[in-house]
Amino acid sequence: MSEFDYDLFVIGAGSGGVRAARIAATYGAKVAVAEEYRVGGTCVIRGCVPKKLMVYASQFPEYFADASGYGWSEPQNISFDWKTLIANKDKEIDRLNKIYISNLEKSNVEIFQSRAEMLDKHSIKLVGLDKKVTAERILIATGGTPNIDYSLKGREHGITSNEIFHLEKKPERIIIAGGGYIAVEFAGIFNGLGVETHLIYRGEQILRGFDAEVRQFLYEAMVNRGIHIHLNDNFSRIDKQDDGLHVFTLKGKEIVVDEVMYAIGRKPAVEGLGLENAGVETNEKGTIEVDAYSKTNVENIYAVGDVTDRVALTPVAIREGHAFADTVYGGKDVKVDHSCIPTAVFSQPEIGTVGLSEEEAKLAYDDVDIYTSSFRPMKKILPGKQEKIFMKMVVDADSDKVLGCHIIGPDAGEMVQFLGVLLKMGATKADFDATIAVHPTASEELVTMRVPTRKA
Repeated sequence: MSEFDYDLFVIGAGSGGVRAARIAATYGAKVAVAEEYRVGGTCVIRGCVPKKLMVYASQFPEYFADASGYGWSEPQNISFDWKTLIANKDKEIDRLNKIYISNLEKSNVEIFQSRAEMLDKHSIKLVGLDKKVTAERILIATGGTPNIDYSLKGREHGITSNEIFHLEKKPERIIIAGGGYIAVEFAGIFNGLGVETHLIYRGEQILRGFDAEVRQFLYEAMVNRGIHIHLNDNFSRIDKQDDGLHVFTLKGKEIVVDEVMYAIGRKPAVEGLGLENAGVETNEKGTIEVDAYSKTNVENIYAVGDVTDRVALTPVAIREGHAFADTVYGGKDVKVDHSCIPTAVFSQPEIGTVGLSEEEAKLAYDDVDIYTSSFRPMKKILPGKQEKIFMKMVVDADSDKVLGCHIIGPDAGEMVQFLGVLLKMGATKADFDATIAVHPTASEELVTMRVPTRKA
C-alpha cells in the first residue's frame, strides 16, 4: 500500500495537465486532477478554440463581397446577430468540456472541481472542498492569465481576453492594447464584424519576435482593411463618460470607444498555489523553473505548459505533459525539443511561420540566402481585390539547409504544419526544388522560388 492517496496529483486541467493525467493513468498510476473552473484550459475554454470560431464569423462579410466577382448576385438582407454567435460558441465549448471530462473519467482519473493549494511537497489542500490529499508526485499545469496594467488610471473600465467572449452585445467601437498575436487576432475579428477598431501598441511594430518583413506586411494589410493602428503609444488614462469610454494616450490622442481590451501579454498563474510551502522556485518573470524533463527544483514536483518559461503554445503543453508521463510512469526517456516549432497567427491575413526569421538567421549563420515571393491569390482575381500573399524562405547558403519559412495569406496556418515536418527533418532548398508543384495552388510557390531575392 502506498503511503500517499495518489501516485500523481495534477493541479490544472488544461491541455498539458489533462494529457499528463491520462497518459500516467494508462501506465497504471493512480491519478487525480484539480480544476477550479472548467476542464479544458485556456485554449478550449477562453482561448484558441472560441477565438478561431470568432475569426470564421468575422470573415463572412469578405466572402459575401467577393461573391459578385463569381457571378453571384449581391446578397440581400444580410445581417449579423452577436447573441447567436456567442450562444453557438458556448454550446461548442460545453461539448468540448464534456469530452475532456469523459476522457479523464474513461482513464480512471479522479476529478476535483476545486482550487488546489500545496501545503508541502506532498500535501494538497482542495480549498473549495475543505479537503486535504497527499500525492507521491505533483504536476503543476495551471497555465497563464492575462496581464493588466494596475497602475493605469481607469483600468477597471477595460476587459481582457477572458471576458471578451462573453460580451452581451457587439461593441460599435473598440480599442485593443497590445501588439502580440492575441491583439492582432482580435483586431481582425472585430474589424471583420464591422466594428470601428483601434489597436495601440507601445513598440515600433506589431508582432515583436516575428520576421520583420512579415510584421510589416501584416501591419500594412491591417491598415488597408481599415484598422487604426497606433504605434509607439500607450494609454495614459481611461475615463468613462456618457458617450463611451474616453481613452487618452501618451501622445495626446483622445479615442472614444465602447470597449477597451487589454492584450498586453500573459503571466504564469501561480498565485495561491502554495509554491513557497513546497519550496518550488520561480524566476524573475514569475514562471516556474524546470529542467529538460519538466522537473522543478523539488524532486517530486513537476510543471508543464504556460506556467513554465518555455514556449506558451497549447500543442507544446500537450507534448510536455505526454513526455512527463512517458518518462516518469512509462519508463521511457523523453525530452521535448522546443526548437523549430510551427506557429500560426489567425490574424487577417493569416500567418504561418516555422524556424528562424531573417534577423535570427543573420546572427547564427555566416551566409544566408533569402527567397521571397508576393502575388495575388487566384481567389481574389475575379473579385478584383488587390490583396497579396507573401512567402519567404530563409536558407543557409553554405549547407543549403532551409532555416525558416514564413507565409502570410489565406490558409497559411494549414500550409505551415507540413513545412514544420520538412524543417524538422532538415530539408534543403534542393529538396524543395526537386518537388513537383501542385497547380494551381498558392503553396506551389514554395517549390518554385528558384533564385534568391537577396543576401541577408
